[in-house]
Amino acid sequence: MRDVVGGIKISVKPLDGVKILDLTRVLAGPFATMNLGDLGAEVIKVERPGAGDDTRAWGPPFAGTESLYFLSVNRNKKSIAINMKDSKGAKLIRELAAVSDVFVENYVPGKLAEIGLGYEDIQKIAPHIVYCSITGYGQTGPMVQRGGYDSIAAAVSGLMHITGHEDGEPVRAGVAMTDLATGLYTYGAIMAGLLQRYKTGKGLHIDCNLLSSQVACLTHVAANYLNCKIEGKRWGTAHGSIVPYQAFKTKDGYIVVGAGNDQQFVTVCKILNLPEVSKVSRYKTNTLRVENRKELIDILSTRFSEKATIEWLQLFEGSGVPYGPINNMQQVFSDPQVLHNGLVMEMNHPTAGRIAVPGPGVRYSDFAMSHPKPPPLVGQHTVEILKGTLGYEDDAIEELLRTGAVAQHEVR
Repeated sequence: MRDVVGGIKISVKPLDGVKILDLTRVLAGPFATMNLGDLGAEVIKVERPGAGDDTRAWGPPFAGTESLYFLSVNRNKKSIAINMKDSKGAKLIRELAAVSDVFVENYVPGKLAEIGLGYEDIQKIAPHIVYCSITGYGQTGPMVQRGGYDSIAAAVSGLMHITGHEDGEPVRAGVAMTDLATGLYTYGAIMAGLLQRYKTGKGLHIDCNLLSSQVACLTHVAANYLNCKIEGKRWGTAHGSIVPYQAFKTKDGYIVVGAGNDQQFVTVCKILNLPEVSKVSRYKTNTLRVENRKELIDILSTRFSEKATIEWLQLFEGSGVPYGPINNMQQVFSDPQVLHNGLVMEMNHPTAGRIAVPGPGVRYSDFAMSHPKPPPLVGQHTVEILKGTLGYEDDAIEELLRTGAVAQHEVR
C-alpha cells in the first residue's frame, strides 16, 4: 500500500504505528525486535543505565567505542536507560507497557514477576498486550531456572551432535544459529500474536525458547530417529541421505556440488569428464549412491582436485546442477548476487561514524526497508520517550534523572 502526498509516493510499512517495548539483551530478542523495526514498528529498547545491553561490551572489534556485535542487531530502535530495580523505574516500565502493543523480554522465568513486571502484572494494566518471553528452556519444567545460552542449547538440542567432521569432535556453528532461529520464531510469533489480537481484541502470552526452537529445526534428522530409530551423526559438509551433496577440495579452494536427483548426477559426471561413472550399476540411483558413498566420493574428489575452483565454477555454469564456492567474507560481500539483492545496510552512527551491517533477507513489492536508523547509544532517547510517549513534564524528568531511576546519553 502506498499513499500519495503532493504527488510523492510514500511507502507505508506493515507495522507502522505498532509500539514494541523491548526488554531483551544479547541476540535472540534483539534480532527479533530489529526485524520488527525494519517493518516499521517503533521499538523502545530498555537498557541498564551505564552498561546497557551485554553485547555493547563484546569486542574487539569496535567501531569507535561501539561493539560491532551490538551494532549488527540493533538498528531501528530507540534506547531508554531505566533502573528497573528502582521502584520508580519499574513504574515507568508499566506505564510504557500500557501504551505499547508488544512487550518482549528474555529474563529467567519469575525474575520480572518479582518486581511486578511479569505477564500477569502487565496483563492487568494492558489487557491488549502481546507479551513475549524468550528463555533458554521454557516457562515451566525441570530446566526452567537455567540461563539460556546459544552453545548450551545447541548442545542439549542435538545440533552440536550432528555438526562437524564425520570422525571429528562436535562443532559449534560459525554464528549463533540457535539464537537466530529463536529470534526468527519470536519475530513470526509476535506477528501472529498481533493478528490474533486483531481477531479477538485480547492480548496473549507467547513462550519462545532456545531449546524448543532448535529441536523444531532438527527436521529430517529428528524424523529419522522418531520413526526409524536412526541416530543422528556428523557428516561434515556432506548429507546423510543424498550423494553427492558436499564440498570438494579443488586445486586452490573448495566447491560445493549437490546432485538432488539421478539426472543431475549424470550431468555432474559429464562435467567432470567421467561419463562412465554414471553408467556403473551401483551408482545408478541415489539410494545406491548413499550405500556406496565412500568409493564414489573418492573418485569424484580425485577429479575435483585437478582444477582450480574458478575453472569448475565456469564448467558448472548453466548446467542446472546446484553448485557454488565456499566464500570468505570478502568474497561474500563482493558477490554480484549479494550486491544485487541489496543485503548491506549503511547508516551514520552518532559516535561510530559510517557503519555497514547485513540488512534484512526479504524484499517486498510495495515498500522498501531503506533509510534505517542507526543503533542507539545507551539512553540516547530517554528524555524523548518520557516526554513524547509518556507526557512527562520537564521537572518530573529532572527528578528521575537526579535520583538515577533513568539516565540520558548526551550525544556530542
